Amino acid sequence: MNVLIPIADGSESLETVAIVNVLRRGGIEATVAAIGKSREVRGTRDIALLADALFDEVAGREFDAIVLPGGEAGARALGAHAPLVEKLKAQRLAHRWFGGICAAPALALAPHGLLDGKQATCYPAFRDQLLHWVDQPVVADGHCITSQGPATAIDFGLGLLEKLAGEVTRHDVATAMLAER
Repeated sequence: MNVLIPIADGSESLETVAIVNVLRRGGIEATVAAIGKSREVRGTRDIALLADALFDEVAGREFDAIVLPGGEAGARALGAHAPLVEKLKAQRLAHRWFGGICAAPALALAPHGLLDGKQATCYPAFRDQLLHWVDQPVVADGHCITSQGPATAIDFGLGLLEKLAGEVTRHDVATAMLAER
């Protein structure tokens, strides 16, 4: 199983690291890919994030899931990156997992019709930008998974891990992280 986590300047650093960390603990190949010309990205709170690759280097690969971290500036940049949007549309059409957390569902997914017909969640301040907003920490609908924000990032990662690797793997990782007792 492999997951693509695209990032841009302004991506929410806590969400990015939490998602990658949870997935890798569960044995998932999580590839962080920066849009733009540099693997180094300035995340929120001026935290440097070092991507595994540039998006252009991995754009031709298939992924079992593509998930976007939030951070308003980062989510806007991801949503404006046409090659990523096309890859997300192809992901949805192929019935493979895709989603986002925090601002990403509202600013990067919804504007391109990727959440049409889907129940989803996002950071509550952006709720009016979703057609079917649900006030839950993590929402899965079909092959789409969304989450609300930094404090829900571990639950989001665990939810995605369960979808990709099963309940036992999710439970084992959650228990080891003290996220489930």
